Amino acid sequence: MALCSADAASSPFTHSPPSYLIQINGHVYKERNAHIRRPPASLTKIMTALIVMESCNLDEVVVVSRGAAGETGSRIGLRKGEKLTVRDLLAATLMASANDACRALADHACGNQRNFVLKMNARARALQLRDTRFTNACGHDNAGLYTTAHDLALLTEKAMQKPLFAQLVARKDMRIRTLNSKRSYHIRNKNRLIGRYPGAIGVKTGTTPNAGQCLVAMAEREERKVLLVIMHARNRWWVAPAMLDAAFAAESATIDENPDNTHESNSRRLYEALPEGTLVPD
Repeated sequence: MALCSADAASSPFTHSPPSYLIQINGHVYKERNAHIRRPPASLTKIMTALIVMESCNLDEVVVVSRGAAGETGSRIGLRKGEKLTVRDLLAATLMASANDACRALADHACGNQRNFVLKMNARARALQLRDTRFTNACGHDNAGLYTTAHDLALLTEKAMQKPLFAQLVARKDMRIRTLNSKRSYHIRNKNRLIGRYPGAIGVKTGTTPNAGQCLVAMAEREERKVLLVIMHARNRWWVAPAMLDAAFAAESATIDENPDNTHESNSRRLYEALPEGTLVPD
């Protein structure tokens, strides 16, 4: 499925997502409800990956736990007892949004998911993410799990400072292998901007029934880097390219004091928001 772009005569902000934030070279260009708390779905995995990279050696061997093998939603099909490196499980977590890989990393890093979540929330406080709270490592819908577009922008900027994180979210696909069997997994980046939108270098998708379609996107051209955070969108693959285009076409990166507050009313969309891991036409 091809990415859609907005008609040149229509503004992508006329029917914008309920919450979004656009930065140009670190400065806010446009925003809407960027401090409203919303469920982030698999954008949660940005924090999971950051903590793992800060806590573990990338070549450490992870043994897939029972809990990880039994994870639901988006997964690559890891089996209990399989051994993979932290590096490869990070690839599956960030590119394929694999809940089984994500949970395996959480269990490895802190012994269990409960302790890992404590570390996630402590890291959020240290980063001054004042409107963020985690309840699981993967982003499953939960009443206590929330963040904001503003906090996600701060978190993403921190994570992108990690060389491996930046490398993985910019890759289109790769193959990872187990260390104690002949099984391997081909993983593909769920971010449809990678390899399709000019200058796209990341970052992460997320979709659950409560969160809707979420996306953190980053693209770079010449001297301009654009960071886009979208939460609870109806069709991120229509609106994201149009918003990125507007940011690259903007003459300055000054904040918009009066962002468009019109609610999304356009019924045209490529598909409804689906749970992370549901197969959709490409």
